[in-house]
Amino acid sequence: MDEHAPLSREDVSADLAGTGFRHDGERLTGEFRTRDFAAAVRLLDAVAVEADAMNHHPDVRLGWGRIEFDLASHDVGAVTARDVMLARRIGGIAAQHGATAR
Repeated sequence: MDEHAPLSREDVSADLAGTGFRHDGERLTGEFRTRDFAAAVRLLDAVAVEADAMNHHPDVRLGWGRIEFDLASHDVGAVTARDVMLARRIGGIAAQHGATAR
């Protein structure tokens, strides 16, 4: 699969199952609940390490007991396989940190 090819909702639905992410038509979005602000920051820190390793970075909104990620390949202007791969990794990291998908 070409990692730069735009992907539709239908293309990614099976790959996103259980990750906490959904394709909203423009991007992948995922929201996770944590027990407090510090836990959300620790989750973000772990995701930042993975995102840097992939050289593919999410947009993030952080608040008390929650963190939201948006993924889209800005160079393509759409969701690509890179976004799906990062969403799957974020979902796994969130589970390891005890965060629950919303």
